[in-house]
Amino acid sequence: MNRLTLERRQVWIYLSAILAGLALGSLQPALGPRLDTLLWPVLGLLLYTTFVQVPLLHVREAFGDRRFVYAILLGNFVLSPLLAWGILHWLPADPALCLGVLLVLLVPCTDWFITFTQLGGGNTARAIAVTPLNLLLQLLLLPGYLWLILPAAEFSAALKTEDMLPTALALIGLPLMAAALTERWVEARTERAIWRERLAWWPVPLLAIVVFLIAGAQVGTVLDAGPVLLTVLPVFVGFLLVAAGLALGLARWLRLPLDAGRTLAFSLGTRNSFVVLPFALALPAGWETTVVVIVFQSLVELFGMVFYLWWLPRYLFRTTP
Repeated sequence: MNRLTLERRQVWIYLSAILAGLALGSLQPALGPRLDTLLWPVLGLLLYTTFVQVPLLHVREAFGDRRFVYAILLGNFVLSPLLAWGILHWLPADPALCLGVLLVLLVPCTDWFITFTQLGGGNTARAIAVTPLNLLLQLLLLPGYLWLILPAAEFSAALKTEDMLPTALALIGLPLMAAALTERWVEARTERAIWRERLAWWPVPLLAIVVFLIAGAQVGTVLDAGPVLLTVLPVFVGFLLVAAGLALGLARWLRLPLDAGRTLAFSLGTRNSFVVLPFALALPAGWETTVVVIVFQSLVELFGMVFYLWWLPRYLFRTTP
């Protein structure tokens, strides 16, 4: 099996991992604290292996196609946040649910967006070039977005917990620095490129382990969140549909080539769920629903990407005969 086949089947791998975690957590509830302890190092390793695939030292290359970059920036960091803010008004007054929706919808994806761009006939080179820009901007802008959109006292109490931000930022910052150092080491010699290829196999199995551990440790929260998940399901599906429409509008307005338009659609439709997981996991007790919502969105998104692979080339970004 090659890596592309593994990535095509990842949604079924994650579903299996979640079901296995729920089964283990139900049969052995005493394992919950141990699974929680294992979660942090596995998540850190997942972030590292994913960041290694992002050309962090080549941000300047993203600006090679200025119209495409303008579309990416406008779509991901202006229109998508506005869409997320609008969605918030349709959600129940549940702070944990609203925070989970915002965390996951405000940040564009930097990993499987490239895979689906390749599968969907987009421009993979443009997708790779823009990923470091997307990653760095989302880490810088996310706190500001949350401060603007969530001024309520209950959110401030959770987001300013003393133990939350240092832990979450360390879990993101350390893998990010390690990935940058690895990239510099790999690029120093041509023969070292094999290490990046080997590490590229790890994000899918590591993410499967992460969702397995979350399901096992939070089995009660997951099982009780059924009504909540039914509430956010149409929200996440609607986001996917509107994101594709925004991509089509931007592509026509900026006269982007067909493959660049498809790449833009995959970028706007995919979100960076596991990068915001450290923030959600570091929230105080009572906010566990936030984590469940983020994991659920990633599953909805993966099925949505399968739909995108059929829908975009045939209808929105169709090749002219």
